Amino acid sequence: MPTVDRTDFLAYLTRALEINSISDLATNELFKESLYRLTTHMLEVNEHMNLTTIKEPHDIIIRHYVDSLTVAPHIPEGATVLDIGCGGGFPCLPLALARPDLHITAIDSTEKKIRYVAETATLLGIAPTCLNAVAMRAEEGAAVGGVLREKFNIVISRAVARMSVLGELALPCLKIGGQLIALKGERADEELAEAKGLSVLGAGAPTVLPCPIAYPDEPDRIDRHALVMIEKREKTPKIYPRKYAQILKKPL
Repeated sequence: MPTVDRTDFLAYLTRALEINSISDLATNELFKESLYRLTTHMLEVNEHMNLTTIKEPHDIIIRHYVDSLTVAPHIPEGATVLDIGCGGGFPCLPLALARPDLHITAIDSTEKKIRYVAETATLLGIAPTCLNAVAMRAEEGAAVGGVLREKFNIVISRAVARMSVLGELALPCLKIGGQLIALKGERADEELAEAKGLSVLGAGAPTVLPCPIAYPDEPDRIDRHALVMIEKREKTPKIYPRKYAQILKKPL
């Protein structure tokens, strides 16, 4: 069974939160203990389920936790949030621990991963009103009459699809005035250049917010992280989203 040195983990996590301007959580001992419990549990389950290829605790802190938490300051108090393609629980689990005021619905098409997210949320004491994990395909829930359509203030997604595909899955789920926040890497601008047709979904002009992520004790190591933020300004036409095969074949 993998072991995680608690003292080292908490010390590195504190420094990582501080140098990446998440200082309000750097002093929250309950939050940090919860991430330690999440890490030990995730690595144990990862022995028999493919949750993550990142197994070194310091890298988990940076590439899963700090990365996920970059969205937290941009979500309004008490917002309804949809995490599309939550996979092993990112960003929904760290976000729920950091922002218990939110109402997060996390979806993924893989049922065993959704069971893991739900069970882990219970283990960590996250209230069902804060995080609800559901096995579902985004394009089905986002269709006209679907349970996701036009229901959310914020849609978030991390490492799921390029913007030309993600936009069609996400924007129909937003209320007018809501916002898609996509967690992206160094190719965010390239992806947006490809996604020329998002306006037909009711999207406003996108904004790219650079959020470089630093590593404690490694001053020359920076991850070029960015948030792509798109406001929904008009209703999405009823023909969207299309079937997933069609979206992939001819992205907007």
